[in-house]
Amino acid sequence: MTTKTRFAPSPTGYLHVGGARTALFSWLHVRKHGGKFVLRIEDTDLERSTAESVNAILEGITWLGLEYDEGPFYQTQRFDRYNKVIQELIDQDLAYYCDCPKERLESLREQQMQRKEKPRYDGHCRARQIDPEKPHVVRFRNPLEGGVVVDDLVRGRVIFRNEELDDLVIRRTDGSPTYNLTVVVDDSDMEITHVIRGDDHLNNTPRQINILQALGKTPPRYAHVPMILGDDGSRLSKRHGALSVMEYRKQGILPEALLNYLVRLGWSHGDQEIFSLDEMIELFDIEEVNRAASTFNNDKLLWLNQHYIKHDDPARIAHLLSPHLGDLDIDPASGPNLVDVVIAQQERARTLVEMAEISAFFYKDFDAYDEKAARKHLRPVARDVLERVRHVLAEMTVWTPESLHQAVVDIAESLELKLGKVAQPLRVAIAGRAASPGIDVTLHLVGQQACLRRIDKALNYIAQRATEN
Repeated sequence: MTTKTRFAPSPTGYLHVGGARTALFSWLHVRKHGGKFVLRIEDTDLERSTAESVNAILEGITWLGLEYDEGPFYQTQRFDRYNKVIQELIDQDLAYYCDCPKERLESLREQQMQRKEKPRYDGHCRARQIDPEKPHVVRFRNPLEGGVVVDDLVRGRVIFRNEELDDLVIRRTDGSPTYNLTVVVDDSDMEITHVIRGDDHLNNTPRQINILQALGKTPPRYAHVPMILGDDGSRLSKRHGALSVMEYRKQGILPEALLNYLVRLGWSHGDQEIFSLDEMIELFDIEEVNRAASTFNNDKLLWLNQHYIKHDDPARIAHLLSPHLGDLDIDPASGPNLVDVVIAQQERARTLVEMAEISAFFYKDFDAYDEKAARKHLRPVARDVLERVRHVLAEMTVWTPESLHQAVVDIAESLELKLGKVAQPLRVAIAGRAASPGIDVTLHLVGQQACLRRIDKALNYIAQRATEN
C-alpha cells in the first residue's frame, strides 16, 4: 500500500510554527517512503473558518516548499458523504439519536465533578426511541468493555479503557458533523496510512479508532508529536513572539532556514545542525522524534538564517531581498547592482530585513549619522583627512574597487596615518555609521557623485560641531 500522510489544518487563523512542523514531519515521511502528501482543510467550524485563513495556510505551505500531491480537500464540500456514513451507523445500531436537554447534561457533569469522576455522557438515550424529526444529536455507540491499544510511533504503546470513553456526538443538532466523525471518514476515504499530528489529539485517537473499526476499516498508524514550548516552559503562543509562517517571511527569514529549524524541534541526527532538504528526507525518521516537548529558541533560528544567507546563491538572495528594500521605499533599480550589494553584505546580516536596513545607504542618502560613530570619527581632526579624500575622489576617472583601495592607501601614506584613521571617518561620512563592507567596495557601490555629496555633508557636520563647541 502506498504510504500516505495528510496535513489537515482548521482555517481559523494563520499557519503557525507548530502546524508547519507537523506538516514538515508528514511531508518528510512520505517523501522518504515514496508516498503521497494530502492537504485537507478541516473547515466544518463554520463560524470561525475564513477564506482569509485558508489563503494564509496555502500561502504558507507554498512558501515553505511543502508541495502536496492531493488536495486541497474541503470538509464543507463532503457533508453528503458524512451524513451517509452517519446513517449507516444508525441503521446498524452503531449510533443513536439523543435529545437530552442542555440542562440535563450540565447537571450530569456537575454531579460527576463533585464525585471526582471524569465527566462523560451516561448513555441515557441508548435504549430510548427518539423521534428523528424533533431536535436531537446523533451519538456514536462506543463499546462499553475492553480497551483500545494505540501503538504510537512516537509515544509507544498507549492503552485506553472503553469505559472511560463516552458516546461522543457525531452530528450536532444543526445537522453538522463533528470533528471526530469527519476525520475518520476522510482518513478512510483518502486511504491515509499514517496520521502525524500534535499530542493534544492523543485523546481523540481511541474514539476515532473505535469508529473506524465499527465501519470495518483498518486504522492508520498514529504518531503524536510533542508540543512546542516557549522559553518560560509554557505552550508556545503569541506572547512568546510566536509568529505565523508568513510573518517569519516578512521578518526576513528564509524558508530553508525555518524548515531546518523546525525539523530539529524534537528530532536530531547526531550533532548535525545544518540539513539540506535532501538530507532531511534521507535521514528523518518519525520513530526517532523525541517524546519530550521542545523549546523554541529564536536566537537559534536567527543563527541558522544567517548561515543560509551566507551560503546561498547571491542572485537568489537578491531576488528575496528586493521586496524588503521596497518596504524602505527603495527601488533597487535606482542604484548599484543588487547582486553586488548582496555579495558585499552576505556575512553581515542575520535576516533579509536587517540586510535591507544596512544596505539602504547604497541607494539613498541618510538623514542622520549614528550618534556614537559620528562623535568618535567626525571630529575636527578628521576635517583635513576628508578634504584630502574628497579632492582625490573628485579627480578619479576610473571608479573600481581596486583603484579606490589604492587611493585610500596612498592618502593614508601621504598623511602618515594608519589606514583606519582615513577609512573610518570616510566610512561614517559615506554610510552614516562605523560598520560597512570594505571601504573600497563601499565607495564603489555608492558611486562617485553620492560619495562627494556625502563627504561635503560630513565636512559641514564637523564645522557645525566646531562652532557649537
